Amino acid sequence: MISLNSEVLPQYRQEAPKTPPHILLHYCAFKAIWDWVILCLTFYTAIMVPYNVAFKNKTSEDVSLLVLDSIVDVIFFIDIVLNFHTTFVGPGGEVVSDPKIIRMNYLKSWFIIDLLSCLPYDVFNAFDHEEDQGIGSLFSALKVVRLLRLGRVVRKLDRYLEYGAAMLILLLCFYMLVAHWLACIFYSIGRSDAENGVSYSWLWKLGNVTQQQFNFSRILNKDVVKYELIGGPPRGTMYITALYFTMTCMTSVGFGNVAAETDNEKVFTICMMIIGALLYATIFGHVTTIIQQMTSATARYHEMLNNVREFMKLHEVPKALSERVMDYVVSTWAMTKGIDTNKVLSYCPKDMTADICVHLNRKVFNEHPAFRLASDGCLRALAMYFTMEHSAPGDLLYHTGESIDTLCFVVTGSLEVIQDDEVVAILGKGDVFGDAFWKEPTIGQSCANVRGLTYCDLHSIKRDKLLEVLNFYHAFANSFARNLLLTYNLRHRLIFRKVADVKRERELAERRKNEPLQELSQDHLVRKIFSKFRRNGSCENRALSSDLERGPITETTENRVRIAQVNESGGMKCPTRWTVTTDPGDDKENAHSENVSQVVKKDVQKTGNRSVSKWSRVLAKEPTIEEECSPHSEGESSPEYQKILANLVDLRVDLKLEMQRLNTKICRVDEQIGQLIRLVKPQRNEKMPHALLGLRAPEPQRSKSLTRKDSLPKRRPKDAVRAMLENEIYEQDKDDVEKSKMQ
Repeated sequence: MISLNSEVLPQYRQEAPKTPPHILLHYCAFKAIWDWVILCLTFYTAIMVPYNVAFKNKTSEDVSLLVLDSIVDVIFFIDIVLNFHTTFVGPGGEVVSDPKIIRMNYLKSWFIIDLLSCLPYDVFNAFDHEEDQGIGSLFSALKVVRLLRLGRVVRKLDRYLEYGAAMLILLLCFYMLVAHWLACIFYSIGRSDAENGVSYSWLWKLGNVTQQQFNFSRILNKDVVKYELIGGPPRGTMYITALYFTMTCMTSVGFGNVAAETDNEKVFTICMMIIGALLYATIFGHVTTIIQQMTSATARYHEMLNNVREFMKLHEVPKALSERVMDYVVSTWAMTKGIDTNKVLSYCPKDMTADICVHLNRKVFNEHPAFRLASDGCLRALAMYFTMEHSAPGDLLYHTGESIDTLCFVVTGSLEVIQDDEVVAILGKGDVFGDAFWKEPTIGQSCANVRGLTYCDLHSIKRDKLLEVLNFYHAFANSFARNLLLTYNLRHRLIFRKVADVKRERELAERRKNEPLQELSQDHLVRKIFSKFRRNGSCENRALSSDLERGPITETTENRVRIAQVNESGGMKCPTRWTVTTDPGDDKENAHSENVSQVVKKDVQKTGNRSVSKWSRVLAKEPTIEEECSPHSEGESSPEYQKILANLVDLRVDLKLEMQRLNTKICRVDEQIGQLIRLVKPQRNEKMPHALLGLRAPEPQRSKSLTRKDSLPKRRPKDAVRAMLENEIYEQDKDDVEKSKMQ
């Protein structure tokens, strides 16, 4: 034996690889919300840091701003910690979840920038003394490093934003942010020129216009005299004026009410115009693209309508048909928005495509009981083959004579089924029409037209695809064939009947039930047929009584049946047509049988009462049909008894028709057998006895060994009819001969 130890057995993973519990997936919901919070705080930092640096606004003087900035710094520090525990997408497109690789990747990429942007510079400024102006200016300048947080915006744009309204708003915000930065720089240049004593800078002019002039104050610090610019317009007025100037320069050439006066201001204005032109072309170029993409669906819609109109004019399509086409195009666009479902599904893998198809056909699978027992795999296979169709009012989905190769499910709307210009059915939501493909081996033809009454949504599947799925899923095939009920089968054709005819038939049926049973006359054909049956039966009974070798026969049910079947043994009261084709030897045999019958009758009369009782049922006179039909008791005259008699009369009529057909067949066979007998007659031995009707008597040596049950020949039911017809033919021939003699 071979031992399968651990070295021989292959090593398989028992569980799927899992992400460590302290590692966050970069696409999880929490990380997405966190990234949007960081994005908003980054914009806050990008606005407040340049403003505080330009206007030398110390947050330490405002407690609320100090607390808010501290909270923002703490949040950015937490973001650094989370980045050490967040997965990322590697160069090959795989998701990296190894903690060591994540940390090394973050340290090499954005760690230094994120660390510099979250340092608490406001805390450093809180300990800044007025005499240490250089150190305070340095820390104020380091606040600009926080603008590097905008790199986070770049990282999030490609992941969470697409071309659309959100991207448009983001570009406009970025444009305003650049204008804000340039306004802060323009104010800083004007402030610097004003502090240097340049009285024609834009700040001096703004103070003169607002009648809030700037002044210098003399400050003595460690035997050093310094002059500080004080007064002037409010800070908000100066900021709005600077922002107004930058916006006019970035969007146009300016209006001249605020202009650059000093050399530094002019150089900055030149640079600002260049930057503004580039930003204007870039940002508003993207804005144009975004707007075009947002309106591309509308443009394609109008282009399609124009193409359809031109097609109608080019081919001179009738007005009614062109209106139907335009109506269908507009309604279809409203349902699909111009999106090609097959094109979208082609982008997805097979598994994802099956899930989408199941979702699209969920109404059909949930509403119809035929799909309740289907497995998930079966539903996915069916959903892949379903197609969605949209029809407008007046559209013909099926024409009379077309092949029915599709099973359709109505999801919304109404349709009508028309046969021979008559509406035979109205189909609505939840109905199914087509053909029972799983029962029919061939493709059928439609016997009616199917036309839409309203806008309809149909889900259909082809015959070949459906049979393919049913052949593969045998258990589902049985459930589907049992539970799916066609609302209308287009293969079947309805037979129209007038309402008046239906009413008349119902009235006749009611009248027939209420009318009393009509008795048949004595000359009725049915009475004559049954009388002949009874006469033939009495002859057969007398022939049976001539068999003296069998001894006395006890009266039992079995014997009654045998006596009724004795016709084939040769006991006939009168000769038949077969005697015409036989030789004279047969007449001797017939005479012998008649003598035997007479002897039996005489013996029966001489015997006692017991013998008479045995043969009384056979030789007694049979009751006539009037005696049988006449009521013998009060129960027989009841309506139930009358109904039974009416049914018997109908049965007699059917027997008459059947006997006529049999008579025709027997006549043909009779002629053929007669011809054969004429050909064989010279070769027959005259000493050979001939049985009546061509039937031979049983051999003597065999008759002794046979029992009473086996001695009787087995006759078929049609032999009695045959004998009766032969008797009728013989009587007709006899009458013809007598008429010819009389003439």
